[in-house]
Amino acid sequence: MTKVYFTSDHHFGHKAIIDYESRPFETVEQMNESMIASWNQTVGQTDQVFHLGDFSSLGKEETSQILSRLNGYKTLILGNHDRDRSRSWWLDAGFQEVSGNGIIYKDFFLLTHEPMYMNRHMPYVNIHGHIHGQKYEGINHFNVCVEHWNYKPVSFEAIMEALTSQQEASGNPPAES
Repeated sequence: MTKVYFTSDHHFGHKAIIDYESRPFETVEQMNESMIASWNQTVGQTDQVFHLGDFSSLGKEETSQILSRLNGYKTLILGNHDRDRSRSWWLDAGFQEVSGNGIIYKDFFLLTHEPMYMNRHMPYVNIHGHIHGQKYEGINHFNVCVEHWNYKPVSFEAIMEALTSQQEASGNPPAES
């Protein structure tokens, strides 16, 4: 059965991100290889992955080599560090789908790179990246940056379990799926 995963902010090839985000890697090569291995230990060949931006700072050939090694059907929502390259650049590099804007998933989840303003009356949960180790409190945001998920994609089921727990703790009804 196909599973669905979400992730963001790998920053493949970006040496400075190791220091910026206190990532537990000695070199950019170690970081890249570790994140590829973690991805493939989590995601199967037929699974779907929504990457919510800031995938790679490498050139097209190196980015393509990484994408060819990653399991799953990969959709990219462009992040702030991806937007200097065209949608066709990312498709040529190996993503199956690329969106310059957010995507509504299952009529209830707003997938974006940057977190969106969501008040408690909005009917969506914003699954996002961009803010790395930070986290918004509340039941309307869910951060899938690699720093929160041991550098691997998080399943839709795990997101639903976490949201249900948060909503039960806050006394709100569970999210729709």
